[in-house]
Amino acid sequence: MAIQIGDKCPSFSLPNQRGETINIDDLIGEKLLVIYFYPKDETGGCTAEACSFRDNYEDFSAMGCEVIGISSDSISSHERFATNNRLNFSLLADTEKKVRKLFGVPSSLLGLVAGRVTYIIDKKGVVRSIYNSLSNTDGHITEAKKAIQSILETA
Repeated sequence: MAIQIGDKCPSFSLPNQRGETINIDDLIGEKLLVIYFYPKDETGGCTAEACSFRDNYEDFSAMGCEVIGISSDSISSHERFATNNRLNFSLLADTEKKVRKLFGVPSSLLGLVAGRVTYIIDKKGVVRSIYNSLSNTDGHITEAKKAIQSILETA
């Protein structure tokens, strides 16, 4: 079953592009989290989305957020992708798609392409916003900022 707004963020640990294990439970309570799932490193839409998150990273940081990208690509693929695009946030390697399944991220295009979904998680670990669009990569940044602003205004 897919994660819904109001659900708790599932616990998970995955390696990032530097091989460091990131445990989501260590981040909850510290910062708001922007967790985005994307289909594949070095593809057009995924590169545009990652670069938009990179270009807006200072804005997210100023709002007290940590940005995390997740795909099923390997650590070495993430390392190349991050280096090639000067990415300034963690890319987590979900090679067995376990975390994608935990969140219930849907596939697109008849199940052939992994979905592109962004989750905003508050400091209590509660999912406060979900944005799902394979084609509107800019919408992930815009909608994430709106959701974070709303959380900050009600805090």
